[in-house]
Amino acid sequence: MESSVDRIAQPWGSRTPYARGDAWPCRTDARLTAGVEPDEVERWVQAASILHSDGDAMDIAVKDGRMVGVRGRAVDRVNRGRLGPKDVFGWQANASADRLTRPLVRRDGKLVETDWHTAMSLVAGRSRDLLQERGPGSIGFYTSGQLYLEEYYTLAVAARAGIGTNHLDGNTRLCTSTAAEALKESFGCDGQPGTYDDIDHADVIALFGHNLAETQPVQWMRILDRLEGGDPPRLVCVDPRPTRVARAATVHLAPRVGTNVALLNALLHEIIRTGRVDHDYLAAHTVGFEELAKMVEDRTPEWASGICDVPAARIVEAAEVLGTADSLLSTVLQGVYQSHQATAAAVQINNLHLLRGMLGRPGAGVLQMNGQPTAQNTRECGADGDLPGFRNWQNDQQVADLAKVWNVEPSTIPHYAPPTHAMQIFRYAEQGSIRMLWISGTNPAVSLPELSRIRSILSQERLFVVVQDLFLTETAQLADVVLPAATWGEKTGTFTNADRTVHLSDKAVEPPGEARPDLDIFLDYAQRMDFRDKDGAPLISWHDPESAFEAWKRCSAGRPCDYTGLTYGLLRGGSGIQWPCNEQAPEGTNRLYTDGITWAHADVCESYGKDLVTGASVTAVEYRSLNPDGKAVIKAAEYLPPHEWPSDDYPFQLTTGRTLYHFHTRTKTGRVPQLNAAAPDVWVEISASDAEARELGEGDLVEVTSPRGALRGRLRITDIRAGLLFVPFHYGYWDTDSGSGPDDSTPPRAANETTVTDWDPVSKQPLFKTAAAAVTLLERSSGRPAPAPTTTASAPSRAAGVRPTRGGATARVTETTGTYRHETAGGAQ
Repeated sequence: MESSVDRIAQPWGSRTPYARGDAWPCRTDARLTAGVEPDEVERWVQAASILHSDGDAMDIAVKDGRMVGVRGRAVDRVNRGRLGPKDVFGWQANASADRLTRPLVRRDGKLVETDWHTAMSLVAGRSRDLLQERGPGSIGFYTSGQLYLEEYYTLAVAARAGIGTNHLDGNTRLCTSTAAEALKESFGCDGQPGTYDDIDHADVIALFGHNLAETQPVQWMRILDRLEGGDPPRLVCVDPRPTRVARAATVHLAPRVGTNVALLNALLHEIIRTGRVDHDYLAAHTVGFEELAKMVEDRTPEWASGICDVPAARIVEAAEVLGTADSLLSTVLQGVYQSHQATAAAVQINNLHLLRGMLGRPGAGVLQMNGQPTAQNTRECGADGDLPGFRNWQNDQQVADLAKVWNVEPSTIPHYAPPTHAMQIFRYAEQGSIRMLWISGTNPAVSLPELSRIRSILSQERLFVVVQDLFLTETAQLADVVLPAATWGEKTGTFTNADRTVHLSDKAVEPPGEARPDLDIFLDYAQRMDFRDKDGAPLISWHDPESAFEAWKRCSAGRPCDYTGLTYGLLRGGSGIQWPCNEQAPEGTNRLYTDGITWAHADVCESYGKDLVTGASVTAVEYRSLNPDGKAVIKAAEYLPPHEWPSDDYPFQLTTGRTLYHFHTRTKTGRVPQLNAAAPDVWVEISASDAEARELGEGDLVEVTSPRGALRGRLRITDIRAGLLFVPFHYGYWDTDSGSGPDDSTPPRAANETTVTDWDPVSKQPLFKTAAAAVTLLERSSGRPAPAPTTTASAPSRAAGVRPTRGGATARVTETTGTYRHETAGGAQ
């Protein structure tokens, strides 16, 4: 058992080398509260990680009714006992003294405590009034990537069949919608083709915009163990920053931000030019190769070099590694998903695997990764812009099938247009057509782009805002009703990780005060609203997590994400299990597409696809004509330049991301001493050449401005590509005196003060990595007065209208010298 290693200084722990094709050895990581010995633990309760998408299985140690530690589950297929730093320390946030314990309602401009009946009566009453006065389109729901499957499904039924609104989406729109869309574009349906086990067998692993070492550190441990074992894999890394992954790579490509499609087209050009195409596989399983070959015919490495600012020889070298692999595994994350032409780029990575026939066998797969622990469940359950069970909103038969499951008329389920995406939900709220917005488990006042606009929207008197969370976040401080929620370890439910592994997480301790599980809150709401099916029976008939899971199984039956073979009993005690799990695959399914493409036929597919430039939906007739036999679709994409490009006033590109030690807006990790000490405050990364040209030094206090806003942070000089600034997005204002946003005495420090309100036309995922920015020196690290400003850009004024919650702020800038300096990743919001 590994418990003595400093998991802040050594986040990936010790090595257990193994050779290609061997099983990954076990290593059990554990941590107990100081003073608690292992034999003093009264119970170990099964769970899995809630602070990233890896799904690391663990047990929670309980003593005297409280959490006192965790240990990895060596029996589990995902992590074989290992835990990342957030797993090791993050559980401590549950016991934070500032947890919400009673509902709050706004009275005379202030949030005051009340009882559950009063709070829920207010929410249900406003819902009924709006339904009568303005109809179901006046109510919207914005949820999380951290609830449980049972909770998402209940919310989806209540919103789509109870209220009848099309306005339901999750903050997974910010991290996983491109993953889902790319899979639908290529394979007709969501569902991860690959598996983490492919790491054990691949001879080449390509990481596109994915700093695995920081976002899924346990799988990086797996790669590190392969690199030290026999027949290690070659790595290809595409990332503009010199990350830990980049330093371990055989080939590192650092393209100009926003040019991924150009780079990928050149790689595909080289694969075709050098004859590394599996034509038998293409003929049997795909359509569209000829269009792609024509598109990339003149997209040479030299052409791409002029756009991406990457040496042509390096592109050729990367293509050689990819083209000579006998088992290629690719992973993709936010460096692709949150950048320009996100879906088009992710689809080209799928194309790479289709061209090479690298699917459905050990070591050959693609992982279009997720950023959040339960992002997969939002997609499965219909809480992230899809209908439950991966059903197609354009297919009347599939809508009728869902209506049969819920025992409602098909017309009850909105399917006149695609489900409304998050950015459009907030636009509708801004314009006034949405008058009630229920936000559960997420903090858009820090995580959405252009924060001054978001604060202004949430502060409108005409918008009734409900926030359901653990803490009084920046968003909760702007709400009309705040509902205190229970969290991981305080409730029971299931969730599914990025490679389709379903875990059960049991309740270990009681939630604080009157906090309730999210499932109980949604069930209470449904009961107060008296939602009924077409026969007059309760629309939502389940009453606890297990009965909700059984209801979900009926919805998933016969669909790609089939859970019918799973039970709580089967998930207890052993390893997580990968869906689909049913009579045909009672032990789960390790890889998809082992015998062709199974869900791409027009009758069964989740989506007919979209135009990769405009985002316009393809019709059923067009799709049947293109793909009559239900094969994988190879879609070509032309490179287009980003909408916002550097200028004289804003000469830099700005990209945002995450650090290893924090998750989202730090509502949990910022309250954990070890994690917060490792990364206590925001910083700005700049290249050595750019710093020298502007007479900037390590630790200087700088202001980064964009056409939308500004932030301040201490400077870090790294080997990041020239012309690029990087800022981690986690830092907001809940731990400052202002509380909800910047004011005259609290300087702006949230990265999303500066980001652009723009999104990918296909996946509707916001673009957090293509803003133009300027940097200005405010104060030298030594305390000497700053010279004259080095830019001419000025920060735009911040929008007014924030409901004040605390007064008297003092500006604080935490010096980061001496904290751990691991590279940060382009992570999800």
